[in-house]
Amino acid sequence: MSRHPYFSRRERLLAKIGDGIAILPTAPEKLRNRDAHHPYRFDSYFWYLTGFPEPEAVLVLVGGSQPQSILFCRDKSEEREIWDGFRHGPQGACEAFDFDEAYPIAELDTRFGDLLTDRPTLWYSLGHDAEWDARITAALNAVRAQSRAGKRAPAEIRDLRVPLDAMRLTKDAHEIDAMRRAAAISSAGHARAMHACRPGMAEYELEAELTYEFRRRGGEAHAYTPIVAGGLNACVLHYVANDKLLNDHSLVLIDAGCEVEGYAADITRTFPVNGCFSPAQRDVYEIVLAAQAAAIAAIKPGNHFMDPHQASLRVLAQGMLDLKLLTGSLDGVLESEAYKRFYMHRTGHWLGLDVHDAGEYKEGDAWTTLAPGMTLTVEPGLYIRPAADVPPTLAGIGTRVEDDVLVTPVGCEVYTSAPKTVAEIEEVMRHD
Repeated sequence: MSRHPYFSRRERLLAKIGDGIAILPTAPEKLRNRDAHHPYRFDSYFWYLTGFPEPEAVLVLVGGSQPQSILFCRDKSEEREIWDGFRHGPQGACEAFDFDEAYPIAELDTRFGDLLTDRPTLWYSLGHDAEWDARITAALNAVRAQSRAGKRAPAEIRDLRVPLDAMRLTKDAHEIDAMRRAAAISSAGHARAMHACRPGMAEYELEAELTYEFRRRGGEAHAYTPIVAGGLNACVLHYVANDKLLNDHSLVLIDAGCEVEGYAADITRTFPVNGCFSPAQRDVYEIVLAAQAAAIAAIKPGNHFMDPHQASLRVLAQGMLDLKLLTGSLDGVLESEAYKRFYMHRTGHWLGLDVHDAGEYKEGDAWTTLAPGMTLTVEPGLYIRPAADVPPTLAGIGTRVEDDVLVTPVGCEVYTSAPKTVAEIEEVMRHD
């Protein structure tokens, strides 16, 4: 894995912090129960700047005329490596990840004072971790206590997430490559789940098909808890129980994606459990698919983040009128927000190291302007819960279609490829 992107990102951030100092710890390990840990996942900001995968690590960036990137990490330990696996150690990490200096994590507190002294600004994500907030406060107070010796603590604390969020919003070539691979693996997982689906299966059986395909192709993990929602469960936006049986003549909605090098894919597909859309299911599905196409057409440099949502919303609202779910005019439905009964979320979000990735959605009072390198999801849906005024053929249909989209210099590129049209889905699901 190329180290250059991490090195160049640190250089860019060092240029932004001036004569200040930035401190960025990675995520801690988390106990699952007793002495068993959850699978470790690094902090996304830390990974973005280092590519260093181990826990108990801290990045310190020292700005100024002689900028430095310093890593504190676990020391080499033959005994711990026997139990837990390989550790780079400070020297190995320095060589492998292009840090200027590296020290054992046990030395961090003793070196904190010298690092902070006479730096005008501390860049740190205050409020993100209470334990680290206390640790930083203690280090600052230790420097302040030596003011009569001429030592000065940083007079200003600034949020490190602000410059990092702006950097992470536009993906570089290394990030785009990782996201393409995550998308390809995730698309294959969705196709496998479609082909495997049969009436009477449990939702978790399709989840297992996804997990198998993700790992078989090199995906590191699910990027988020997968949703496998059959029938009415698809009308629950964050349904994750995945423990019910799949009934004939119903739809199943799968929202799942894997991670590659920490980067997420995020795909949703909805398909008939028995492999053939009913007329009512097809009508709803085609409306959602058309809404997604309208949103994708609105993604290009110079447009705003909300433009795809507004384009999608007009198609969905008209579809609700055509299905007799709502009455009145299209403009009236949009103005009154009556559509929210059946479509209550936005059409997309930023995507990257986090499935809901870093980056502002507004610039002042205006929605963020789309630019090449930005990546976002496009995920319209319709969720038709049974009610007295809902046509019986539509009751219980939940549908969402989601793809991952890269803004390009001339428009956009959909880089997820799971079967999506009615014809593609029914062909993949054929069992003869």
